[in-house]
Amino acid sequence: DRRVRKDAFEGLHGTFLKQRNTIASTLASQVRSDIFYARQRNYASCLELALARYNIPVSVYDMLVDTVSEHIPLLNRYLKLRKRVLKLDEMHMYDLYVPIVEETKEEVSYQQARETVVAALAQLGEDYTNTLRQGFAQRWIDVYETPGKRGGAYSGGAYGTQPFILLNYQNNRDSMYTLAHELGHSMHSFYTRNYQPYPYGDYTIFVAEVASTLNEELLTEYLLKKTTDRALRLAILNHSLEGFRGTLFRQTMFAEFEKQIHNRAEQGEPLTADMLSALYHTLNEKYYGGETVIDELINIEWARIPHFYSSFYVYQYATGISAACALVQQILHEGKPAVDRYLKFLRSGSSDYSIDLLKKAGVDMTSPEPVRQALQLFESHLAQMEELL
Repeated sequence: DRRVRKDAFEGLHGTFLKQRNTIASTLASQVRSDIFYARQRNYASCLELALARYNIPVSVYDMLVDTVSEHIPLLNRYLKLRKRVLKLDEMHMYDLYVPIVEETKEEVSYQQARETVVAALAQLGEDYTNTLRQGFAQRWIDVYETPGKRGGAYSGGAYGTQPFILLNYQNNRDSMYTLAHELGHSMHSFYTRNYQPYPYGDYTIFVAEVASTLNEELLTEYLLKKTTDRALRLAILNHSLEGFRGTLFRQTMFAEFEKQIHNRAEQGEPLTADMLSALYHTLNEKYYGGETVIDELINIEWARIPHFYSSFYVYQYATGISAACALVQQILHEGKPAVDRYLKFLRSGSSDYSIDLLKKAGVDMTSPEPVRQALQLFESHLAQMEELL
């Protein structure tokens, strides 16, 4: 019901609009704090300080923004398809999330999900799948909702323990994807803790989403290979394309916003609500304006994004999905050599800088190539959807 979407959009953003000056002041304080520490420690910028923690060159951040920006016409091609399928004369910001295909009704039991995920990840070799089965047998996973249990899904544990996964399994395909995702985190943790001493027995945020997203991408490729059912293929492709739009394009837009507000504050420009909203509008025009009406209320969306208080964090979602997609292509085309490199990466923890661990796995995040490979996969899935529709 489009009216409900519009009312919800206006109700949510209208509420933030009433607090715009207070929230602008809060965000400006966060940025001023970043500037203080960057200058006290003699860094050239807040961005350089944030990336230095993991030894990530500033060029990686800039390369991500530049490469995604070059491919905005591809995003607009997807938005054009969305507008056509929804039969809209004008697509608004509140039309971006509604599914464009009818959701299939098939139930996916937890047992089915386990078997499907293990089959999809068989590409990663016997040792990997045997460890997965070991995890199922040893009850690493708390599967269903129970009273008082936190929502969502999480992989946890500590050095010296098995991984622990909290799910709230709902007998559907999305829950199967969540299972694959969390198992990616848990397998990364399992291998790291079993192969590294305590000081290196964890991994950084820069690589944290690689293993989880790679599992999702392998599951997508497996499901597309196994089904000829048109409705099911459309639903899987819709899931994939929305993942790319929300993770690669949207998080890069957020990253561009963060960089620009820090640059302006570093030059002495005050971060007022009006300035932040005008900048956010410009970025939405850049990314979505080709096919979407940029509703005025979207200008305040910056006020409701909590990640902006963990400065220069969100770009890692976009680099993570890019690295994962590049590794999936290598695994599917090269086979065992690529798998061996990837498993070595999972076992490496923090024994080297993250960017160097990825290079050894076969992905150089200082080059635009992994981001381009991710965007090529997006285009491939988009082309399949266009054909089916």
